[in-house]
Amino acid sequence: MRLIQFETATGQRHVGVVEGEYVLRVCGTDTTRELAQQAIAAGRTLADHVQVLSLGERHDYRALLAEGRVLPPLDHPDPAHCLVTGTGLTHLGSAATRDKMHQQQAQDAVTDSMRMFQWGMEGGRPPAGQVGAQPEWFYKGDGAIVVRPGADLPLPAFAEDAGEEPELVGLYLIGPDGTPYRLGYALGNEFSDHVMERRNYLYLAHSKLRACSFGPELRLGALPADLEGTSRILRDGQPVWSKPFLSGEQNMCHSFENLEFHHFKYDQFLRPGDIHVHYFGTATLSFADGIQAQPGDTFEISLPAFGEPLRNAIAPAAKQVRPGRVKSL
Repeated sequence: MRLIQFETATGQRHVGVVEGEYVLRVCGTDTTRELAQQAIAAGRTLADHVQVLSLGERHDYRALLAEGRVLPPLDHPDPAHCLVTGTGLTHLGSAATRDKMHQQQAQDAVTDSMRMFQWGMEGGRPPAGQVGAQPEWFYKGDGAIVVRPGADLPLPAFAEDAGEEPELVGLYLIGPDGTPYRLGYALGNEFSDHVMERRNYLYLAHSKLRACSFGPELRLGALPADLEGTSRILRDGQPVWSKPFLSGEQNMCHSFENLEFHHFKYDQFLRPGDIHVHYFGTATLSFADGIQAQPGDTFEISLPAFGEPLRNAIAPAAKQVRPGRVKSL
């Protein structure tokens, strides 16, 4: 089952079940977060709870996308209670590009990136009930940085690059007793600044503080172990770069369970009612092929198991940041 959140022409929010070219409104709720809270209270899975509720009118899915009325598939009414994070060096092909970026600084020694990747290869898929190797972890921001599917990704004036990262995203709600509940997975573009990161790996934290997007659909249930999608950059409607990307646990050095453990082991991430958007990493970047995306380009990330592609263009950020903004009180 795949769900979306969308708005009507008058701005009314709804949750919808995707059925082919149409979306059927889920009655009894206006948001995915509320739907999940109902399911937790009833002791049901999210899919089972949707089956219990009645379905309302039918909407043309492509029209909703074309009109910009599809929202991220999970959000919070207070963006400060949505935490956006991620893990890197999690996929079998992910170390090569990172290692190449940092090799010059390391003077051909084993880089920290390659060392962390090796730790993941050796201990990122522990037996059930055991703690595995700790992955790289980073913070992107709160819900205010999330751009809806189809909308522009803002490029700050201080940015040195506008690079896509096609990834799977885990979407979570913290239950009333502090238990993290995984609602499902979505496609994501973990938009980053790879030129800044290449200058020095200690700039990784800076390079991640950018907007991002995920969706348009929330896929419920377990994932296939082997997933292959396509990442493209369109310029004036024509592809200037295209490449397949692999994901799923068969193509990862960490299990999802291990990545989730090392995120939710921190008490500050277990605040009831909060939602978490967690990017699981990628192995495919246009940057690695010498491509530099620019304002006006459109990223398109597609994977058949997730329904409609995730598309976002790049546009200069409206707000420009200048020195001297901080005032003394």
